[in-house]
Amino acid sequence: MPIRIDCRDKHARTILKQLFLAGLDAADPESAMRRTVRIRNHRLRVGTREYDLAGFSRIMCIGAGKASGAMAAALERQLGSRLEGGLVVVNDGLTGNTKRIRQLQARHPVPDRRSEQAARRMVRLLESLTNRDLVLMVLSGGASSLLAAPAAGLTLKEKQLTTRLLLRSGATIQEINTVRKHLSGIKGGRLAGATTATVITLILSDVPGDDPGTIGSGPMAPDPSTFVDAKRVLDTFGIRNRIPLAVRRHVDRGAQGRIPETLKPGEALFSRIQHHVIGNNHAVIQRMAKRAKVLGLRPLILTTSLSGEAREIGKLFGDLAREMCVSGNPIKPPACLLAGGELTVTVTGEGLGGRAQEFALAAAPALEGLSRVFVAGFGTDGTDGPTEAAGAIVDGKIIGRAMGKGMNHDAALRDNDSYRFFHVAGGHVVTGPTGTNVNDVYMILAL
Repeated sequence: MPIRIDCRDKHARTILKQLFLAGLDAADPESAMRRTVRIRNHRLRVGTREYDLAGFSRIMCIGAGKASGAMAAALERQLGSRLEGGLVVVNDGLTGNTKRIRQLQARHPVPDRRSEQAARRMVRLLESLTNRDLVLMVLSGGASSLLAAPAAGLTLKEKQLTTRLLLRSGATIQEINTVRKHLSGIKGGRLAGATTATVITLILSDVPGDDPGTIGSGPMAPDPSTFVDAKRVLDTFGIRNRIPLAVRRHVDRGAQGRIPETLKPGEALFSRIQHHVIGNNHAVIQRMAKRAKVLGLRPLILTTSLSGEAREIGKLFGDLAREMCVSGNPIKPPACLLAGGELTVTVTGEGLGGRAQEFALAAAPALEGLSRVFVAGFGTDGTDGPTEAAGAIVDGKIIGRAMGKGMNHDAALRDNDSYRFFHVAGGHVVTGPTGTNVNDVYMILAL
């Protein structure tokens, strides 16, 4: 995979490229399927669990998410003629090579009409199956947008506006999906109610903690959250009075018990549904740490559940980078400090950017005057916010370079304009669509 890292230090650029490639290889959906899914004779093995395929009349594959096309292709190759057909939904340009499984494209991160049409088709497919059939669902990040079936009384346009407000609010993915589940006819376990078939979900996780109820807004998973929780999210982030009136009334009615809740843990239908996480951010960070050691660096994994406001965490990483150079704490150079997770951006300005770029931008001031130390962040899906950049990297001279080109660091950060800053000053990381999605990587490289 071609990766472009706009870094003036050739040695650092070479190291970073190798680290990024190692991480992306660990998140490759086809490799993850091969590692965890085995089919021999009439038995399907997922991890340590086995299923007897001879006991089912039909086997179908459904799915959604940025990696679902590649996951479906790998599954189709393994099942061969045992697979009768299926339907998966990917975002534009990410279809895999399948013959029996139909692949549809839709929009991410805000759903479009194709997302709604795909969801309706999937429901009809599931409704045609019986308790003698098996459904293999391939699920990855992006599914919440790619499968959109507004709850009764709501329109797609109302969901689109609400989604845009949520994405700019600073809410975490868990909080965003709490709201999404309560505005949907299929999320929060409701898709499971569309069929009596046995369902095995194979998940490439883009959520810290790998909660099946959050990944893709949990179409086949029980949902412990409530309408009251959804209302609290809207209030906390100050958007309840900005969302469409119909959405506000829907959530209010749900909180009053006048609309049925999402499906909860303990409900009988979930006894025929199993969830298996086949890949996640933890595997990415572990693989990068292993590669760092081979490259002669001291690796240190900080966490794989990093969260918080991107600019605040970026400043923290900048301070950590300086401390590493000055005192050797928490690890002495040459070293690579790694963290995985998903940060948030509360958008108050009119600029263009993403969480990984804003993270790197916020780290830059602490690096001024330092040599051979770098802070970088990138999204494993190859997209950071509504930009073509996967992320960005900063060093101790980038603020000076920006000033020389008429770009002010503080103004860019204040206006959430990290993309334009790095476009002018340099520092972008560009991978193109990677075909996977397992959160973000944040790191310090001190040589």
